[in-house]
Amino acid sequence: MRVLLIGAAGQLAQDLAPVLEKGGHEVQPATHEQLDICSPEVVRQAVAGVRPECIINTAAFHRVDDCEDQAEKAFAVNVVGVRNLAQAAEQAGAALAHFSTDYVFGGEKRNPYVETDLPQPLSVYAISKLAGEFAVRRYCSRHFVIRTCGLYGMGGSRSKGGNFVETMLKLAAQKKTIRVVADQIITPTSTADLAERVLPLIESERHGLYHMTSTGQCSWYEFAAEVFRLAKVAADLQPTDSRSFGAKARRPAYSVLDNSQLRSIGIAEFRPWQEALAEYVNRRQSL
Repeated sequence: MRVLLIGAAGQLAQDLAPVLEKGGHEVQPATHEQLDICSPEVVRQAVAGVRPECIINTAAFHRVDDCEDQAEKAFAVNVVGVRNLAQAAEQAGAALAHFSTDYVFGGEKRNPYVETDLPQPLSVYAISKLAGEFAVRRYCSRHFVIRTCGLYGMGGSRSKGGNFVETMLKLAAQKKTIRVVADQIITPTSTADLAERVLPLIESERHGLYHMTSTGQCSWYEFAAEVFRLAKVAADLQPTDSRSFGAKARRPAYSVLDNSQLRSIGIAEFRPWQEALAEYVNRRQSL
């Protein structure tokens, strides 16, 4: 299968590419500098040139708080750009795999969200990502919409953008007091583990909406504490709540996802988030 991989410089794409190639697929990577998804003509030309059988879109404007002030950019990338990819994929007869977020939910539940639960986005970012999901479903018949949560990967350890794990370790090294919210419950997810399951999903031709995260749940504060424990780092970590933290964008208080659709098609469940994090910390310390 020939795969056009959008957002190739990101941490998820950096784990996806070798998994796809190991699986015998030809990967054509495209970074933001090489392909502006906001331009329909640029997208059409790229797809016509590569002639992919599958397009995987990992590109997004995902700085949640910045989206509140830059709504136009958020919708340009997360909705219009996604629509452009969906239309080009449909015209080319290609499948489109697109990544969305746990933040499409409002957090009113206290048990994991399944794919049939009603979204209730609370922020500009979440609204734009949900609209992007609808664009994929409307314009591309052969689609995979994948909701995931709290991504971190080795690509983030090597880039300026980083990820939550790298941010925590950087702050600890600076001997700063670190305040992390303890009232938002999520499931941190390894991009390496996610990539390993994206491959059998796109090969399955079982199109639709899927939740794909590690198993288990924790608060962001508990996630940070586990990072420091595994890395054997002493940090001045203090719990706080969302109101005191004062982030510009609202986040759901609970956004744990249940991978029910993935299990229903026979793809192996993810391992617990603690195991995946331990592997990540060991890998980065061995570099």
